[in-house]
Amino acid sequence: MQAITEIKSLRSQIKAWRQAGLSVALVPTMGNLHQGHFSLVEKAKNMADKVVVSIFVNPMQFGVNEDLDNYPRTLTADKQGLAELGTDIVFTPSVEAIYPNGLGAQSFVDVPDISMGYCGGSRPGHFRGVATVVTKLFNLVQPDFACFGEKDFQQLQVIKTMTRDLSIPVEVIGVATSREVSGLAMSSRNGYLSAEQKETATILFKTLNWCAEQLTNGERDFISVCEQAKQQLQDGGLKPDYFEIAQRDTLIKATLNDNNLVILTAAYLGSVRLIDNLQVDIT
Repeated sequence: MQAITEIKSLRSQIKAWRQAGLSVALVPTMGNLHQGHFSLVEKAKNMADKVVVSIFVNPMQFGVNEDLDNYPRTLTADKQGLAELGTDIVFTPSVEAIYPNGLGAQSFVDVPDISMGYCGGSRPGHFRGVATVVTKLFNLVQPDFACFGEKDFQQLQVIKTMTRDLSIPVEVIGVATSREVSGLAMSSRNGYLSAEQKETATILFKTLNWCAEQLTNGERDFISVCEQAKQQLQDGGLKPDYFEIAQRDTLIKATLNDNNLVILTAAYLGSVRLIDNLQVDIT
């Protein structure tokens, strides 16, 4: 596995692969890798001849009072795990390499509508930062495929929309959420939780499943179901941020005419913000 930090070196290797007729897949990450990330790498290896994994804690997607400085950085362990999977390149650029003129003078990518609400409402500017850095990574790596986890469902839809709108020749692949045995969605932020808190956090996935069951059993009062779900989260020890039922592709709030749905939720457990979702088809 090559460990590359410089853009020039990355482009040189990508060019050589292209001249050899090889396909390339990209897995963008912020590091502190867990099995969920590794499942993206495994998917990427099945899609392409060569796999590039980027590790970059992107300051543009962190808001005021968010945990940029405290975000866990485990580069040595990350590299070891990626090497064991047979990753071809781990790309770990500096902030100066990605944003040479500083964030204040950086061009950015804004994806309207689908970036609004949900996590976009709770974290203003977050998806601008995500869309900008992913566009830059797409330009640097020029992959045929890029793999993203479905746990960050709104992020996935933002990136799919951006890629389509800007005619970027990359196939964006969503990979199913990896979960602990308890059902808790794997996340780098789970590392902030105590064992007791991790047990408490399982109410998030349990409530999503309860909601999905209501929908498949014919319940169509979406507002009432969401209010009941938020109450369940609160009773279980979490502080709900949002709990919504949306049309899967557009993330517009679901109506009675919609069949392909996604249930989206975020909640706080102490200072840790957890997100999860569940897709459901109804008739």
